[in-house]
Amino acid sequence: MKFEKKVIGNLNKCYSIAELLYKGEHCFLVAAEKQDPCYLFNEEGEKLDKLWDGPGGVMTMAQVPGTDGVFLATRKFYSPNDGIEAEIIVVKPKAEGGWEIYTLCKAPFVHRFGILERGGTVYLLVCCLKSGYEYKDDWRQKGACYGACLPKDLDQFRGEKKLELKLIKDGMLKNHGFCKMKRGGYEAGLVGCEEGSFIFDPPAVYGADWTVTKIHSLPSSDSVLVDFDGDGKLELGCIAPFHGNSLTIYHLDEHGNYVPQWKYSAKEADTGMIHATWTCEIKGKPAWIVGWRKGTKDTILISWDPEEGNYKTEFIDRNTGCANALHFKNKKGEDVIIGTNREIDEIAMYTVK
Repeated sequence: MKFEKKVIGNLNKCYSIAELLYKGEHCFLVAAEKQDPCYLFNEEGEKLDKLWDGPGGVMTMAQVPGTDGVFLATRKFYSPNDGIEAEIIVVKPKAEGGWEIYTLCKAPFVHRFGILERGGTVYLLVCCLKSGYEYKDDWRQKGACYGACLPKDLDQFRGEKKLELKLIKDGMLKNHGFCKMKRGGYEAGLVGCEEGSFIFDPPAVYGADWTVTKIHSLPSSDSVLVDFDGDGKLELGCIAPFHGNSLTIYHLDEHGNYVPQWKYSAKEADTGMIHATWTCEIKGKPAWIVGWRKGTKDTILISWDPEEGNYKTEFIDRNTGCANALHFKNKKGEDVIIGTNREIDEIAMYTVK
Protein backbone atom coordinates (compact mmCIF):
# COMPACT_ATOMS: atom_id res chain seq x y z
CA MET A 1 0.00 0.00 0.00
CA LYS A 2 0.98 3.61 -0.50
CA PHE A 3 0.15 6.44 1.88
CA GLU A 4 -0.42 9.83 0.29
CA LYS A 5 0.42 12.46 2.92
CA LYS A 6 -1.03 15.93 3.36
CA VAL A 7 -0.15 18.25 6.24
CA ILE A 8 -3.44 19.86 7.29
CA GLY A 9 -2.28 21.92 10.26
CA ASN A 10 0.29 22.64 12.92
CA LEU A 11 -0.39 22.52 16.64
CA ASN A 12 2.11 22.64 19.49
CA LYS A 13 2.39 19.13 20.97
CA CYS A 14 -0.74 17.97 19.11
CA TYR A 15 -2.02 14.88 20.85
CA SER A 16 -5.65 13.81 21.21
CA ILE A 17 -7.91 13.02 18.25
CA ALA A 18 -11.52 11.85 17.82
CA GLU A 19 -14.29 11.64 15.23
CA LEU A 20 -17.30 13.94 15.58
CA LEU A 21 -20.63 13.99 13.76
CA TYR A 22 -21.62 17.67 13.65
CA LYS A 23 -24.42 19.31 11.64
CA GLY A 24 -24.79 16.12 9.65
CA GLU A 25 -21.15 16.19 8.58
CA HIS A 26 -18.41 13.72 9.43
CA CYS A 27 -15.64 15.66 11.17
CA PHE A 28 -12.75 15.08 13.54
CA LEU A 29 -11.19 16.90 16.49
CA VAL A 30 -7.53 17.50 17.30
CA ALA A 31 -6.44 18.83 20.71
CA ALA A 32 -3.12 19.56 22.38
CA GLU A 33 -1.26 17.98 25.27
CA LYS A 34 -0.18 21.29 26.79
CA GLN A 35 -1.74 24.78 27.06
CA ASP A 36 -2.88 24.98 23.46
CA PRO A 37 -6.05 24.94 21.31
CA CYS A 38 -8.50 22.31 20.07
CA TYR A 39 -9.49 22.40 16.38
CA LEU A 40 -12.39 20.95 14.38
CA PHE A 41 -11.75 19.63 10.85
CA ASN A 42 -14.03 18.20 8.18
CA GLU A 43 -13.08 14.84 6.70
CA GLU A 44 -11.28 16.54 3.81
CA GLY A 45 -8.88 18.07 6.32
CA GLU A 46 -10.25 21.62 6.16
CA LYS A 47 -10.13 23.45 9.50
CA LEU A 48 -13.66 24.51 10.45
CA ASP A 49 -13.38 26.00 13.91
CA LYS A 50 -11.28 26.56 17.02
CA LEU A 51 -13.14 25.28 20.06
CA TRP A 52 -10.87 26.68 22.75
CA ASP A 53 -7.46 28.24 23.30
CA GLY A 54 -6.83 26.42 26.57
CA PRO A 55 -6.38 24.92 29.02
CA GLY A 56 -5.14 21.83 27.24
CA GLY A 57 -3.95 18.61 28.82
CA VAL A 58 -6.38 16.72 26.58
CA MET A 59 -5.66 12.98 26.58
CA THR A 60 -9.01 11.63 25.31
CA MET A 61 -12.09 12.90 23.46
CA ALA A 62 -15.27 11.00 22.50
CA GLN A 63 -18.67 11.99 21.11
CA VAL A 64 -21.76 11.44 23.26
CA PRO A 65 -23.92 8.90 21.36
CA GLY A 66 -27.01 10.25 19.64
CA THR A 67 -25.96 13.91 19.82
CA ASP A 68 -25.09 16.56 17.27
CA GLY A 69 -21.56 17.64 18.08
CA VAL A 70 -21.62 17.06 21.85
CA PHE A 71 -18.51 15.34 23.18
CA LEU A 72 -16.56 14.63 26.35
CA ALA A 73 -12.87 15.40 26.81
CA THR A 74 -10.25 15.10 29.49
CA ARG A 75 -8.57 18.34 30.53
CA LYS A 76 -5.61 19.49 32.67
CA PHE A 77 -3.66 16.23 32.45
CA TYR A 78 -0.28 17.62 31.40
CA SER A 79 2.00 14.76 32.44
CA PRO A 80 2.23 11.88 34.96
CA ASN A 81 3.61 14.50 37.36
CA ASP A 82 1.03 17.19 36.60
CA GLY A 83 -2.45 15.72 36.50
CA ILE A 84 -3.92 16.11 39.97
CA GLU A 85 -6.37 18.76 38.69
CA ALA A 86 -7.49 16.62 35.73
CA GLU A 87 -11.18 16.42 34.92
CA ILE A 88 -13.66 15.35 32.25
CA ILE A 89 -15.56 18.15 30.52
CA VAL A 90 -18.69 18.39 28.38
CA VAL A 91 -18.28 20.35 25.15
CA LYS A 92 -21.50 21.41 23.46
CA PRO A 93 -22.11 23.58 20.36
CA LYS A 94 -24.14 26.72 21.00
CA ALA A 95 -27.10 27.52 18.76
CA GLU A 96 -25.75 31.03 18.19
CA GLY A 97 -22.24 29.79 17.45
CA GLY A 98 -19.27 28.95 19.63
CA TRP A 99 -18.96 26.16 22.17
CA GLU A 100 -20.12 25.76 25.75
CA ILE A 101 -17.76 23.93 28.12
CA TYR A 102 -18.43 22.75 31.67
CA THR A 103 -17.04 20.11 34.04
CA LEU A 104 -18.77 16.73 34.10
CA CYS A 105 -16.64 15.27 36.90
CA LYS A 106 -13.30 15.66 38.64
CA ALA A 107 -10.99 12.69 38.10
CA PRO A 108 -7.37 13.22 39.22
CA PHE A 109 -4.88 11.83 36.68
CA VAL A 110 -7.62 10.71 34.28
CA HIS A 111 -5.75 9.65 31.17
CA ARG A 112 -8.26 7.68 29.12
CA PHE A 113 -11.99 7.10 29.16
CA GLY A 114 -14.52 5.28 27.03
CA ILE A 115 -18.22 5.75 26.34
CA LEU A 116 -19.70 2.25 26.11
CA GLU A 117 -23.23 1.09 25.24
CA ARG A 118 -24.88 -2.06 26.49
CA GLY A 119 -28.53 -3.04 26.75
CA GLY A 120 -29.75 0.44 25.81
CA THR A 121 -27.70 2.12 28.57
CA VAL A 122 -24.69 4.37 28.01
CA TYR A 123 -21.79 3.93 30.45
CA LEU A 124 -18.64 5.89 31.14
CA LEU A 125 -15.42 3.99 31.93
CA VAL A 126 -12.78 6.29 33.44
CA CYS A 127 -9.14 5.19 33.60
CA CYS A 128 -6.80 7.09 35.94
CA LEU A 129 -3.04 6.69 35.52
CA LYS A 130 -2.36 7.04 39.25
CA SER A 131 -4.27 8.14 42.33
CA GLY A 132 -1.93 10.81 43.71
CA TYR A 133 1.69 11.77 44.23
CA GLU A 134 4.02 13.63 46.58
CA TYR A 135 7.11 14.10 44.40
CA LYS A 136 8.23 13.73 40.78
CA ASP A 137 7.87 10.20 39.36
CA ASP A 138 6.07 9.03 42.49
CA TRP A 139 4.19 5.84 41.51
CA ARG A 140 3.34 4.62 45.01
CA GLN A 141 -0.35 5.53 44.67
CA LYS A 142 -1.55 3.20 41.92
CA GLY A 143 -4.15 4.01 39.29
CA ALA A 144 -7.72 2.79 39.09
CA CYS A 145 -10.78 2.47 36.86
CA TYR A 146 -14.17 4.01 37.65
CA GLY A 147 -17.61 3.63 36.09
CA ALA A 148 -20.84 5.56 35.83
CA CYS A 149 -24.09 5.54 33.93
CA LEU A 150 -24.02 8.50 31.55
CA PRO A 151 -27.46 10.17 31.63
CA LYS A 152 -29.04 11.75 28.55
CA ASP A 153 -29.40 15.06 30.37
CA LEU A 154 -25.85 16.30 30.80
CA ASP A 155 -26.99 19.87 31.40
CA GLN A 156 -27.73 18.94 35.01
CA PHE A 157 -23.97 19.05 35.62
CA ARG A 158 -23.55 22.70 34.59
CA GLY A 159 -23.54 23.84 38.23
CA GLU A 160 -22.23 22.38 41.47
CA LYS A 161 -23.63 18.91 40.81
CA LYS A 162 -21.13 16.53 39.20
CA LEU A 163 -21.35 12.99 37.84
CA GLU A 164 -20.58 10.48 40.57
CA LEU A 165 -17.96 7.89 39.68
CA LYS A 166 -17.93 4.44 41.29
CA LEU A 167 -14.69 2.53 41.80
CA ILE A 168 -14.54 -0.65 39.69
CA LYS A 169 -10.93 -1.72 40.14
CA ASP A 170 -7.90 -0.20 41.87
CA GLY A 171 -4.28 -1.30 42.32
CA MET A 172 -3.45 -0.63 38.65
CA LEU A 173 0.12 0.67 38.39
CA LYS A 174 0.73 3.00 35.41
CA ASN A 175 -2.84 2.56 34.18
CA HIS A 176 -2.20 3.95 30.69
CA GLY A 177 -3.89 1.95 27.94
CA PHE A 178 -7.50 1.92 26.80
CA CYS A 179 -9.10 0.42 23.70
CA LYS A 180 -12.81 0.28 22.96
CA MET A 181 -13.93 -3.07 21.54
CA LYS A 182 -17.01 -4.96 20.38
CA ARG A 183 -17.84 -7.97 22.49
CA GLY A 184 -20.90 -10.20 22.19
CA GLY A 185 -23.19 -7.52 20.79
CA TYR A 186 -22.13 -4.73 23.15
CA GLU A 187 -19.16 -2.45 23.78
CA ALA A 188 -16.42 -3.12 26.33
CA GLY A 189 -13.09 -1.60 27.30
CA LEU A 190 -9.65 -3.21 27.12
CA VAL A 191 -7.30 -1.63 29.69
CA GLY A 192 -3.54 -2.08 29.97
CA CYS A 193 -1.35 -1.46 33.04
CA GLU A 194 1.70 -2.97 34.77
CA GLU A 195 -0.43 -5.80 36.17
CA GLY A 196 -1.52 -6.90 32.69
CA SER A 197 -4.44 -6.52 30.27
CA PHE A 198 -8.04 -6.47 31.50
CA ILE A 199 -11.45 -6.49 29.79
CA PHE A 200 -14.06 -4.28 31.46
CA ASP A 201 -17.64 -5.33 30.62
CA PRO A 202 -20.40 -2.84 31.50
CA PRO A 203 -23.33 -4.17 33.56
CA ALA A 204 -25.48 -6.69 31.72
CA VAL A 205 -28.55 -5.00 33.18
CA TYR A 206 -28.92 -1.54 34.63
CA GLY A 207 -27.81 -1.42 38.27
CA ALA A 208 -25.68 -4.57 38.13
CA ASP A 209 -21.90 -4.62 38.63
CA TRP A 210 -19.19 -4.31 36.04
CA THR A 211 -17.26 -7.48 35.17
CA VAL A 212 -13.46 -7.38 35.00
CA THR A 213 -11.55 -10.22 33.29
CA LYS A 214 -7.75 -10.48 33.31
CA ILE A 215 -6.55 -11.94 30.00
CA HIS A 216 -2.77 -11.46 30.29
CA SER A 217 -0.34 -10.91 33.16
CA LEU A 218 2.61 -9.12 31.53
CA PRO A 219 2.90 -5.30 31.76
CA SER A 220 1.15 -3.36 29.01
CA SER A 221 1.22 0.31 28.12
CA ASP A 222 -1.52 -0.33 25.54
CA SER A 223 -3.33 -3.47 24.41
CA VAL A 224 -5.56 -4.39 21.45
CA LEU A 225 -7.61 -7.46 20.55
CA VAL A 226 -7.92 -8.25 16.82
CA ASP A 227 -8.45 -11.41 14.77
CA PHE A 228 -5.56 -10.67 12.42
CA ASP A 229 -5.29 -14.11 10.77
CA GLY A 230 -9.03 -14.81 10.44
CA ASP A 231 -9.06 -18.01 12.51
CA GLY A 232 -11.90 -16.82 14.73
CA LYS A 233 -9.63 -16.14 17.70
CA LEU A 234 -8.63 -12.66 18.82
CA GLU A 235 -4.91 -11.99 18.88
CA LEU A 236 -3.61 -9.76 21.68
CA GLY A 237 -1.29 -6.94 20.64
CA CYS A 238 0.73 -5.31 23.41
CA ILE A 239 2.98 -2.28 23.72
CA ALA A 240 5.19 -2.81 26.76
CA PRO A 241 6.12 -1.73 29.33
CA PHE A 242 4.76 1.73 30.26
CA HIS A 243 5.71 4.07 27.37
CA GLY A 244 7.90 1.17 26.32
CA ASN A 245 9.73 0.05 23.20
CA SER A 246 8.49 -3.54 22.82
CA LEU A 247 5.74 -4.44 20.33
CA THR A 248 4.43 -8.02 20.53
CA ILE A 249 1.41 -9.96 19.27
CA TYR A 250 0.18 -12.99 21.24
CA HIS A 251 -1.90 -15.87 19.90
CA LEU A 252 -4.52 -17.77 21.90
CA ASP A 253 -3.41 -21.39 22.26
CA GLU A 254 -5.54 -24.50 22.73
CA HIS A 255 -5.49 -24.02 26.51
CA GLY A 256 -6.88 -20.49 26.35
CA ASN A 257 -3.55 -18.80 27.10
CA TYR A 258 -1.96 -16.00 25.13
CA VAL A 259 1.49 -17.03 23.92
CA PRO A 260 3.98 -14.90 21.91
CA GLN A 261 3.44 -15.20 18.16
CA TRP A 262 5.28 -12.20 16.64
CA LYS A 263 7.52 -9.37 17.78
CA TYR A 264 8.50 -6.27 15.82
CA SER A 265 12.06 -6.90 14.77
CA ALA A 266 13.56 -3.38 14.87
CA LYS A 267 16.12 -2.53 17.54
CA GLU A 268 14.31 -1.48 20.69
CA ALA A 269 16.60 1.57 20.84
CA ASP A 270 14.90 2.67 17.61
CA THR A 271 11.35 2.22 18.89
CA GLY A 272 11.38 4.34 22.02
CA MET A 273 8.11 5.37 23.63
CA ILE A 274 5.65 3.47 21.43
CA HIS A 275 2.43 5.40 21.86
CA ALA A 276 0.08 5.74 18.87
CA THR A 277 -2.26 2.76 18.58
CA TRP A 278 -5.41 2.26 16.50
CA THR A 279 -7.08 -0.89 15.16
CA CYS A 280 -9.30 -0.88 12.09
CA GLU A 281 -9.90 -2.49 8.71
CA ILE A 282 -7.96 -1.12 5.73
CA LYS A 283 -8.72 -2.44 2.27
CA GLY A 284 -10.96 -4.97 3.99
CA LYS A 285 -8.18 -6.42 6.17
CA PRO A 286 -7.66 -6.07 9.93
CA ALA A 287 -4.85 -3.64 10.64
CA TRP A 288 -3.04 -2.10 13.59
CA ILE A 289 -1.57 1.39 13.28
CA VAL A 290 1.35 1.97 15.66
CA GLY A 291 3.68 4.94 16.11
CA TRP A 292 6.51 5.85 18.47
CA ARG A 293 7.78 9.18 19.75
CA LYS A 294 11.49 8.48 20.26
CA GLY A 295 14.21 6.69 18.32
CA THR A 296 13.32 6.62 14.63
CA LYS A 297 9.87 8.14 15.43
CA ASP A 298 8.14 6.06 12.74
CA THR A 299 4.50 5.16 12.17
CA ILE A 300 3.71 1.70 10.80
CA LEU A 301 0.76 -0.43 9.75
CA ILE A 302 0.72 -4.08 10.88
CA SER A 303 -1.42 -6.70 9.13
CA TRP A 304 -1.49 -10.43 8.40
CA ASP A 305 -0.05 -11.74 5.15
CA PRO A 306 -1.89 -15.01 4.36
CA GLU A 307 0.55 -15.96 1.60
CA GLU A 308 3.53 -15.74 3.94
CA GLY A 309 1.58 -16.96 6.97
CA ASN A 310 3.03 -14.16 9.07
CA TYR A 311 2.66 -10.52 9.96
CA LYS A 312 3.94 -7.75 7.75
CA THR A 313 4.66 -4.10 8.44
CA GLU A 314 4.42 -1.11 6.13
CA PHE A 315 5.71 2.39 6.86
CA ILE A 316 3.06 5.10 6.94
CA ASP A 317 5.54 7.85 7.83
CA ARG A 318 9.01 8.31 9.28
CA ASN A 319 10.66 10.63 11.79
CA THR A 320 7.41 12.31 12.89
CA GLY A 321 6.79 11.02 16.44
CA CYS A 322 3.09 10.23 16.16
CA ALA A 323 1.28 10.38 19.52
CA ASN A 324 -2.15 9.16 18.40
CA ALA A 325 -3.81 7.97 15.18
CA LEU A 326 -7.32 7.62 13.81
CA HIS A 327 -8.77 5.84 10.77
CA PHE A 328 -12.01 6.39 8.87
CA LYS A 329 -13.49 5.94 5.41
CA ASN A 330 -14.36 9.19 3.66
CA LYS A 331 -17.32 9.87 1.38
CA LYS A 332 -15.33 8.54 -1.58
CA GLY A 333 -14.83 5.22 0.20
CA GLU A 334 -11.11 5.88 0.66
CA ASP A 335 -9.24 4.75 3.77
CA VAL A 336 -7.92 7.81 5.60
CA ILE A 337 -5.54 7.94 8.56
CA ILE A 338 -5.08 11.03 10.72
CA GLY A 339 -1.91 11.27 12.78
CA THR A 340 -1.04 13.76 15.50
CA ASN A 341 2.69 13.95 14.93
CA ARG A 342 3.46 15.44 18.32
CA GLU A 343 7.24 15.56 18.05
CA ILE A 344 7.11 17.92 15.06
CA ASP A 345 3.81 19.70 15.97
CA GLU A 346 2.18 18.40 12.77
CA ILE A 347 -1.36 17.25 12.03
CA ALA A 348 -1.18 14.90 9.05
CA MET A 349 -3.73 13.20 6.79
CA TYR A 350 -2.74 10.00 4.98
CA THR A 351 -4.92 8.64 2.18
CA VAL A 352 -4.33 4.96 1.52
CA LYS A 353 -3.73 4.19 -2.15
